[in-house]
Amino acid sequence: MTFFGRITELLGLERYLNSFPYMLSGGTQQCTAIARALMTRPAIVLADEPTGSFDAKTSQNVAGLLKLTAETFHQSLIIITHNLELAQLADRVICLEDGRVISDGR
Repeated sequence: MTFFGRITELLGLERYLNSFPYMLSGGTQQCTAIARALMTRPAIVLADEPTGSFDAKTSQNVAGLLKLTAETFHQSLIIITHNLELAQLADRVICLEDGRVISDGR
């Protein structure tokens, strides 16, 4: 299976490949945006609340996909989130409060 096929399957986007953005729900639009960003295989992925509008299953799929692509393609993955469960997937967690570092999980 191609890289494109793996991403679309994992995010459940196969049935939307011929759809226009206005035809998609907000969550599906967000999944599509994540897939499009990952397709270019960037060196650094900045993900601001990447699972914010998803149900638990899709959130797990998205988090797994981000981690998998970061490891597979040697990408740096920076996730900005309030979701402590998602943050625990990281190699390093830096906590901010009022714009100041309060914990530097080294």
